[in-house]
Amino acid sequence: MFAVLIWLARIAAVGGVSLITVAVIARVSGAYTLGGFSSGTILLGGMAAVLLACLGYVTALAERR
Repeated sequence: MFAVLIWLARIAAVGGVSLITVAVIARVSGAYTLGGFSSGTILLGGMAAVLLACLGYVTALAERR
């Protein structure tokens, strides 16, 4: 279970940082929408993914023996 939690956390972290990067680059370049979504919504999704990654890591640490 420990390995599964760590890998899920890593995948969520990479996805979250990628979404945050896309949202910031879009906003700086002047595009306020991407694919029908506001860049703020994409940023919020990235932040949620990073939070999920943090919770996965904390849960993995709690499961460790």
